[in-house]
Amino acid sequence: MNKRVEILNVYFDNCTMAEAVNKLIGFLKKDKYHMVFTPNPEFVMEANKDEQFLKILNEADLVVPDGIGIVIGSKILKNKLKERVAGYDMVQNFLGKIKNDNYNIYFVGAAPGVAQQAAINMEKLHKGINICGVRDGYFKEDEISEIISDINKKQTDILLVGLGAPRQEKFIYKYRNELNTKVNIGVGGSFDGMSGKAKRAPVIFQKLGLEWFYRLIAQPTRLIRMLQLPLYLIKVINSRRK
Repeated sequence: MNKRVEILNVYFDNCTMAEAVNKLIGFLKKDKYHMVFTPNPEFVMEANKDEQFLKILNEADLVVPDGIGIVIGSKILKNKLKERVAGYDMVQNFLGKIKNDNYNIYFVGAAPGVAQQAAINMEKLHKGINICGVRDGYFKEDEISEIISDINKKQTDILLVGLGAPRQEKFIYKYRNELNTKVNIGVGGSFDGMSGKAKRAPVIFQKLGLEWFYRLIAQPTRLIRMLQLPLYLIKVINSRRK
């Protein structure tokens, strides 16, 4: 894999979508636990306030630039990333590539019923994949051992965790010595998209890097979260000056 690019203390793999997917496929061929994260500017800002989160991101086996703001930041710092690698699309491309290879996939996260519907939709979309288990994200601490036991009992190869950041990353990291999985990806709100609960931005918005703007129009309540983007860009510019 290509050299990593540092943006506000978070290190990203400088890869294309195809390279990222190939790396995931390579992880499946190794008897080892791999952590895969997809930070956007909000993640980066949070990681600069949360030392544990920052440590976890930088110990991952693959870190891809999910948000267009990350790519813009790399340009400002004159250490340009090849392209945006949207986490949702990366997972879809990955599932499409391994759908006939008999790997076991487990979904953890989202509201009750959402991951279940996501699993149904994904099995229709990627005919041949085997989703061996599903668990919503509304569980208590004392239920985690039971969840891990079920994941291992079903010989899960690929674990998708959609608990939101930084909870999902901390879950993947904390239980790395208990889970027998190979590829563990933090997928954020992807189960909402897979289930049909949330619609993705039209392709034109995606191509122009304006998915964030579409989401803001659809969900004005995201405005406070979106204010992180200009703050992030200011921090990037200031870090370049230093």
